[in-house]
Amino acid sequence: MPAWWRRKDPADSAARWLMVDVETSGLDPARDRLLAIAAVGLRMDWSTRRLSVVLADSFEVVLRQEAASDRDNILLHGIGVQRQKEGVPAREALSAFAAYAGEAPLLAFHAAFDQTLIGRHARAALGTSPANPWLDIEHLCAVTHPEVAARSLDEWMAYFGIRCAATHVAIADALAECDLLLRIWPQVAAECAGWRDVQRLAAGHRWIRRR
Repeated sequence: MPAWWRRKDPADSAARWLMVDVETSGLDPARDRLLAIAAVGLRMDWSTRRLSVVLADSFEVVLRQEAASDRDNILLHGIGVQRQKEGVPAREALSAFAAYAGEAPLLAFHAAFDQTLIGRHARAALGTSPANPWLDIEHLCAVTHPEVAARSLDEWMAYFGIRCAATHVAIADALAECDLLLRIWPQVAAECAGWRDVQRLAAGHRWIRRR
């Protein structure tokens, strides 16, 4: 069974956010397979505009694969052949993720990739994809730090001096992305008083001239 934990205290969807990361068999979200999903909870207190990571609110699951990914791919994410074959069936894994996520907004670095992979596999396994709003934290990075030439997650982490415990491990990457969001949060909070403001701020990346 997948390991997942929920906060017991009630919170509306705008106060509980989830940082999501996935591991896949390749880099094509329209064709490659979803191997693992991880998420870490964030608690937003809009009365103080304080954002905090909630380690007790976390989720991680490896999906069962009929055929394991190739050797080079395994060397990248570390999910071995046996672990892939003994993973959780897709229907069960994606149902658990949907129950865990509830209506919380989902955040990710280059979120379109994660959204496409999860949505495609959820439709195949469950007949529907999550209706949760998604937000790309790379867009927030670009808007709040337009002077920085970084594009990739590794480049942004290097800029802020963030170290990842284990790169290309979904839960470790999700934690690193939480750290990245916390680094830029003071600039975000200065301009936002609610979730919709954060969405609008992220949309402003379209007008940022990138190097």
